[in-house]
Amino acid sequence: MNPPVRVLYLAGSGRSGSTLVTTVLGQYDGVFAAGELRYLWQRGEVENRPCGCGRPLRDCPLWGEVRRELPTDRAAAIAAGLRGRLRMRGLPALLRRHRRGVRPVPAHPDDAALADLYAAVARHTGARVVVDSSKLPPYGALVGALPGIELRVLHLVRDPRATAFSWRRRRGLDGDADPELMSRPPVGKAALLWLVWNTVTVRLWADRAPAGYLRVRYEDLTAEPEATLRRIAAFAGVDPAGGPFTGPATVRLTPTHSVAGNPSRHRTGPVPITADVQWRRDLSRRSYALVTALTVPGLRRFGYPWRRGGPAAASPAGSGSSVAVGSGRSAQVRQPASAGHEEG
Repeated sequence: MNPPVRVLYLAGSGRSGSTLVTTVLGQYDGVFAAGELRYLWQRGEVENRPCGCGRPLRDCPLWGEVRRELPTDRAAAIAAGLRGRLRMRGLPALLRRHRRGVRPVPAHPDDAALADLYAAVARHTGARVVVDSSKLPPYGALVGALPGIELRVLHLVRDPRATAFSWRRRRGLDGDADPELMSRPPVGKAALLWLVWNTVTVRLWADRAPAGYLRVRYEDLTAEPEATLRRIAAFAGVDPAGGPFTGPATVRLTPTHSVAGNPSRHRTGPVPITADVQWRRDLSRRSYALVTALTVPGLRRFGYPWRRGGPAAASPAGSGSSVAVGSGRSAQVRQPASAGHEEG
């Protein structure tokens, strides 16, 4: 009998550091940076979008080995099925099932293909840990219920004003040359999504033993990158001493084979890790006030200030396993500055 596949699932809201964490972890021995595996079927198989290595996914030799074990002829149907099963309107029922101690996302015939995906990835990469940055809490709950999966949840959180600002940037899905843009929700919708996904993540997993759940804030990660990534690596179950850091805040990245995610997943070579704080200057007052009003419960929970220019965020007491280191109108985004590491 094969041992279970350990999956480090990055959960929470988009634009909170998942691409950075995934890419850096993929440099450690025994770790495979898979990217957003819930998109494999649509963006990878149906649309043949680029793998992290730069090749179209169907032309990537590694994914070619994995795909031979999957029902690729049913990729479009599996993708459509996932979209239907993971709709936001299903969250109340999902949480009720979780409270009753039953499977949060009901079983489905496609689950066999999903379980085969993770097993094939582990087998063909030799990875002890597969990093899945899909973020969506319902999909994480689905993956955790699959046979042969050992799930560990890394909850990434970032100031909601920063994430709302980041979502408004115009960005190609796979880089500047891509005519298809990443999603650009209005700041109000981005704020509500931030609140919902982070709240659901806490309710699903925060009461797990320390070995099963870890919360990390983007602000802490960018304040002390090496120390924070070493702790994440240890939580994932890999040797934290073998990372790609060439200095306390600089990593040397080699190509990964990640699926989907922020275009920054394609960056290689020496990469400095610094906080992207352009939102502090360029997010309009109206947008700041709207996002703040909509996310008050989360601001309290995760220790973020209410007022612009308030004291620097500090990890709140009693936040479990968190790492403590150091209108409907769009946000007004001015000409981008040369900022720090911008994350998806």
